[in-house]
Amino acid sequence: MTFVVTTPSFSGPVELLLHLISSHEMDILEVPLAPLIDEFVAVLRDESAQMTVDQLSEFVLVAAILLEMKSQRLLPGRDSAEPDEEFVGWEERDVLFARLLELRTYAALSDALVSLFERANQSYPRLRGIDDGFEVTPPDLLAGVTPALLAGAYVRGIEEKPVPVVRLNHVTVDAVTVAETVVALSQRLPTMGRLSFRALIRGLESRIEVIVHFLALLELCKLGLVDLGQGATFGDVQIEWLDITSSLDLGRVDSYEG
Repeated sequence: MTFVVTTPSFSGPVELLLHLISSHEMDILEVPLAPLIDEFVAVLRDESAQMTVDQLSEFVLVAAILLEMKSQRLLPGRDSAEPDEEFVGWEERDVLFARLLELRTYAALSDALVSLFERANQSYPRLRGIDDGFEVTPPDLLAGVTPALLAGAYVRGIEEKPVPVVRLNHVTVDAVTVAETVVALSQRLPTMGRLSFRALIRGLESRIEVIVHFLALLELCKLGLVDLGQGATFGDVQIEWLDITSSLDLGRVDSYEG
C-alpha cells in the first residue's frame, strides 16, 4: 500500500504524482504541496492508521523531490537561465527517482526471501542416511594389485619402445601388366589345347600374377579368341583357344591401371 494524496488537480498515490510530473504530463506549479504535507501529518497523528517505515520513508523522499522541483521553478531569473543550467535540477531529480525505484526493488526482494524462508521452515529434512538396499559402494581400484604386478608395470613403462619397421614384402616390385600377359597367353594357348585355369597358373608364386592372368583371360574372351566355361559352381574354369585367324588388337585391351 502506498500513501494516497488528494489535491484539487490530482488524487492518487504520491509515486504516480511524481511520475506524471516527471513525464511532463502535469505542471508542478499547478500542484499545491501544502495539502499533501497537511494530509501526511494528519495520518501520522491518527493512531488508527498503520503505516510502515517503508511507506513513511518513500513519502518523505517523494515530497523532497517535489519540493526541490517546485522551488527550482519558482526561483527568479529562470527565463534568463541557460538551457543547460535549466535541466540541472531535472538530472538530480532523476537520480533521486532512480534511488526510490531501487529501494522498492530491494524491499520486494526482501519480501520474497522472507517468503522462501517461511516455506523452508515448513519442510523437514531426512536425518537418516540411505537404506542398506540402496547403498552403492565404489569398486576397489587396487583389488588384486600386488607389489610384483606394480613392479612389472613400472618396468614395461620405462623400457625402450621398439623402433617401428615398415615391411614391404607385400608390395609388388615387378610390374606385371595385363597387356603383356595377353600377348604371352596368345602365344601359349594355341599349343596347349583345352586346359583348366588351375593348370594354367601352376608355378606362379605371387597373387598379383594370378590376378593378372585371370584378367588377361577375360580380355581374350572379350576379343573372341578364347572360350571360358565352368561346369559346376566353384568348379575349375576351362579354357579353350578358338581357331580364329583374326589378329590380336592390343588397343582394345584394358590396361587396368591402379
